[in-house]
Amino acid sequence: QVQLVESGGGLVQAGGSLKLSCAASGRTLTNYALGWFRQAPGKEREFVAAISWSGRNTYYSDHVKGRFTASRDDAKNTVYLQMNSLKPEDTADYYCAARWTMDITYTPRRLGEYEDWGQGTQVTVSS
Repeated sequence: QVQLVESGGGLVQAGGSLKLSCAASGRTLTNYALGWFRQAPGKEREFVAAISWSGRNTYYSDHVKGRFTASRDDAKNTVYLQMNSLKPEDTADYYCAARWTMDITYTPRRLGEYEDWGQGTQVTVSS
């Protein structure tokens, strides 16, 4: 099991940028695919982005494609989500998640594919 702690959320104006971090502890992120999800008030948690454990493969939801970028630094045991051109509809709690895998290309996209979750960080985008 890996423990995940998100940070970097906050209040930003529409069009601005934020970079979220997700620090892992308990185990190294080697062999872990990482994902980002978000949950807006009154809505279900939805997929945002995933990055394979090799770091070479990423996948994004249509809502964020071209604006968000997932990356990882295994030396720091941390995964990141760079969010640009933010919109009010991006307002949500953002969660990172981890899934152990032997597949270097695996980019899980469903909640049930992930084993470990962080507590979330809040992102608010004002119009």
